[in-house]
Amino acid sequence: MHHDLITIIGPTACGKTAYAVQLAAELNTEIISADSRQVYRGMTIGTGKDLDDYVVNGQAIPYHLIDICEPGEKYNVFRYQHDFHQAYNTIRAKGKMPILCGGTGLYIESVLKGYKLLDVPENPELRQQMQNKSLPELEAILKSYKPLHNTTDVDSMQRAVRAIEIEEYYRSHEPGQRDYAPINSRIIGLDIDREVRRQRITARLKSRLEAGMIDEVKQLLASGLSPDDLIYYGLEYKYLTLHVTGRLSYQEMFTQLEIAIHQFAKRQMTWFRGMEHRGFHIEWIR
Repeated sequence: MHHDLITIIGPTACGKTAYAVQLAAELNTEIISADSRQVYRGMTIGTGKDLDDYVVNGQAIPYHLIDICEPGEKYNVFRYQHDFHQAYNTIRAKGKMPILCGGTGLYIESVLKGYKLLDVPENPELRQQMQNKSLPELEAILKSYKPLHNTTDVDSMQRAVRAIEIEEYYRSHEPGQRDYAPINSRIIGLDIDREVRRQRITARLKSRLEAGMIDEVKQLLASGLSPDDLIYYGLEYKYLTLHVTGRLSYQEMFTQLEIAIHQFAKRQMTWFRGMEHRGFHIEWIR
């Protein structure tokens, strides 16, 4: 079967980037990132950019959609679709087979299926109405729009309000025809034994803390970002911000963050299994 793209997916800490970089070197091609947080400059250690990995035998492998916007911006899947297709068309114009690599399932599925998405603007009036509500109250409002399968996806006030804002907008605005056609991609999934994955996640977390991840968060806060802005990005930036601002001890931060990353990896695998149910064929490598 003819393919126009190779997609590498898998949960965090499974070795996606190393696999994609080696493949890109063999095929003399370029990589498009599908990571919702690696788009931000200055958020390097916490998002695991590992840019040194994009070099094979002295050859730099070109990559796209990493370090493309400032921290504090609210990058979204609508923008990702647009940016992906710009990178994809640029690589295809060189006669090369692009490689899409990442763990953000929504971003990946949106470009493979060609979802039609609306650019949802901020709603100041709605935000004013929601500003004094608690997180449980916001979750209850969101549940009135749709079943809420994962409360961990709205684990901050900003995320919950934004989710309500999107649902309210979609209630009165129907998507039209697709802007982008579906892409015929070969999809390779990397999976590893659950216990091995747990060990890798813990070892990687310790390594990133030793590499200066706390200082990275302090620098982001010193640059003018508010704690809530960093908490919005979740995982490392949520828990390290809570630690740096005195709301969690170091041990509390480490334990809670470790658990959250394990839960995140499980949610990633749940999404990828769902893709199979939605008609995608994934070649799993274990």
